[in-house]
Amino acid sequence: MIDIIKSLRPSQWTKNLFLFAALVFSKGVWIGESLLRTIWAFGVFCLLSGALYLVNDVADIKEDRRHPKKSRRPIAAGRVSPVTAIVCALVLGAAALSAAFILRPSFGLVAVIYTVLMIAYTFVLKHIVIVDVFVIASGFVLRVVAGGVAIAVPLSSWLIICTSLLSLFIAFGKRRHEIVFLDTDAPLHRPILNEYSAYLLDQMISVVTASTVIAYCLYTVSDETIRKFGTANLIYTTPFVLYGVFRYLYLVHQKGQGGSPEEMIVRDKPLAAAIALWIVTVIIILYLG
Repeated sequence: MIDIIKSLRPSQWTKNLFLFAALVFSKGVWIGESLLRTIWAFGVFCLLSGALYLVNDVADIKEDRRHPKKSRRPIAAGRVSPVTAIVCALVLGAAALSAAFILRPSFGLVAVIYTVLMIAYTFVLKHIVIVDVFVIASGFVLRVVAGGVAIAVPLSSWLIICTSLLSLFIAFGKRRHEIVFLDTDAPLHRPILNEYSAYLLDQMISVVTASTVIAYCLYTVSDETIRKFGTANLIYTTPFVLYGVFRYLYLVHQKGQGGSPEEMIVRDKPLAAAIALWIVTVIIILYLG
């Protein structure tokens, strides 16, 4: 049971916190029903992502056994059989999707789209250069959309744009780490890595980095944002965003990290502090300003 729980990768459920974006930026944090619906949606995606990780580990079992770190995963190490993993995935997936439709049919539809996309990624899309990274980013965007649908609030186009660019930034950083960490063995563990190079990914990261920062700055000063929140003070959150982006780049390029963004956020105190200060500042400006 412990190995099955490990295979669900609970440490990576932090990615599902993106579902709370719509709640925060709709100024609905203090509305009990909206908060409860978002927590429900978060739980659904935790179960759903866990089930999908089981499917992914079964599909990649051969490649994972050759990987220096992934070989220690329960399924790759042989502590959980593929049959057991698939059965657990089906049970968890069915429970998650049922709970999603109970919460709201439209939320259930987004959950189904997310599931289909991630399964397609596991078996087909992760083998198509550049498309593989876009699908990873789409997973984060769908989380944000799901959060908005769960509480029935319209999503700002700026929120979608910023989330898309930030997700691409993280995904390209992850690919770069894999190439540098695995070196010449990279294609053996993930064949698509043969289509990338550290130089190519650096160029893509540069484009996405600049685009992310500019998009966020424009979002904070746009007329739409100022009218919606009744304040132009969101511009004062940009220093935390800039520092967070630069710190992330520092960790990727100078410290050889980026393979596990969720671990970087927890382990790197300056990055965690920047994110925490950004969240606190946004809440103060939107709710107390």
